[in-house]
Amino acid sequence: MASKELDPSLLAELGAIAEGEGCELVHAEFLGGTLRLVLDRPEGVTLQHCERVSKQASALLDVLDFGPKKYVLEVGSPGLDRPIYRPEDYRRFTGRLARITVRHLEDGSRSTLVGRLQGFDGEQVVLQEEKVTKRGRVAGETFSIRLADIEKARLEIEL
Repeated sequence: MASKELDPSLLAELGAIAEGEGCELVHAEFLGGTLRLVLDRPEGVTLQHCERVSKQASALLDVLDFGPKKYVLEVGSPGLDRPIYRPEDYRRFTGRLARITVRHLEDGSRSTLVGRLQGFDGEQVVLQEEKVTKRGRVAGETFSIRLADIEKARLEIEL
């Protein structure tokens, strides 16, 4: 089922609730009867943050009579292998290991690169590919990837 476009004024109100709890609403989607809110903060999101935002968001949604029928509200953090939702996240996570799936416009194919985020200039992400060998990770080729060509991206868990 396709994601329902959320009203900008609703997103603003949900964002204000998150900010009131010291968090940022980094992603919201309504898909298959589930409204997902993803919170973030530099120090990390706790269960208490999610709980407080959930209670306030639920009260707001009840007042607004959100959705044509019953829905499930999920409030959580992005997690360790967090998706990269916004362009500014590429800059924020410079130096971190990421997995980026690129769609090639010429033939519609996809490729996935794993490497260190090296920078972001507003239009292109610079990624230095890393290969896994018996001796650990080895730096490989550096790629400049147009933001428009990125299908999805997420951080990788590093041990």
